[in-house]
Amino acid sequence: MATDAPPPPEASTDIRPAQPTTEAFTAVQESAEFGELRRSYRSFAFPLTIAFVLWYLLYVLLSNYAGGFMGTKVYSNINVAFVLGLAQFVTTFLIAWFYSRHAAAKLDPKAEAIKSRMEADA
Repeated sequence: MATDAPPPPEASTDIRPAQPTTEAFTAVQESAEFGELRRSYRSFAFPLTIAFVLWYLLYVLLSNYAGGFMGTKVYSNINVAFVLGLAQFVTTFLIAWFYSRHAAAKLDPKAEAIKSRMEADA
């Protein structure tokens, strides 16, 4: 359907919020509050990442070098390798769940406060 109405003026189509300056980003990055946010993230993410990688490597090493142990029957046709393989999936989901709880409780409020302040100053 054609219309005779002209398109809206260019100025009214730009509804994006004002962006902070590079100096504002640098100031926030150097602030103690942002440093605390990074520390909170790193103190959770790095240890869990290292623990999971070690757990995964243990599974791989046991699979390669401890075939007798991994082939031990646990129940019927279910062996230790199968149980540990499923535990890898369970561990992955648990870590994701723990991280989402940690982020919601500790990271998101701090990040939202920083974001709100930067948007208000822009």
